[in-house]
Amino acid sequence: MSDRPITPTRIIPAGAPLPDRGPLPGELPPWWQAPAPPPPPPPPVVTAPATPAPPPPDPQIHVHVVIPYEEPPEPTRRERLWAWLRTIGRPWQVCGALAIALVPIPGVGYSVATIWASCVHLTRAEWGQGTGYALACTPLAIAVMRITRSGGTLRRLLLLAVSLVGLTGAIDLYDPVTWITGVSR
Repeated sequence: MSDRPITPTRIIPAGAPLPDRGPLPGELPPWWQAPAPPPPPPPPVVTAPATPAPPPPDPQIHVHVVIPYEEPPEPTRRERLWAWLRTIGRPWQVCGALAIALVPIPGVGYSVATIWASCVHLTRAEWGQGTGYALACTPLAIAVMRITRSGGTLRRLLLLAVSLVGLTGAIDLYDPVTWITGVSR
């Protein structure tokens, strides 16, 4: 005997006679019963609509227009200067501070800024170059720090204008030569 397991190829129910031959392809075996036919479908229910259906809504059309991105033009020097002046203070404050600083005082004949420049120049001439620059740059530094931290007011802008003009009293044209070469007059 062989050691292979038995694999049945067809199973005949008990009590059924053995067939003379095997079923042909597509043929049902005689011991199988044909399946019951499916039940007939139910009759369709016809109902008349009570009201006519509303018309479909109008279709919505969405149009997307894509505009190519263009870089904004580079600002001109005038626009950059105006933007810078607007960051310092309002234009009327800047103009007012310059007018107060540079308009001559009645009865004296000199403006506040020119009097300060004269004082700084006299300090430079009497006590030296370092003292003149220290006296001119101290109020300038205070004005710049206050304006950059808290914004420009008329008083701060006046201090800035007066100290800038006063710095011209401390400057001598030979200072850069002295700083670079170390040679004095």
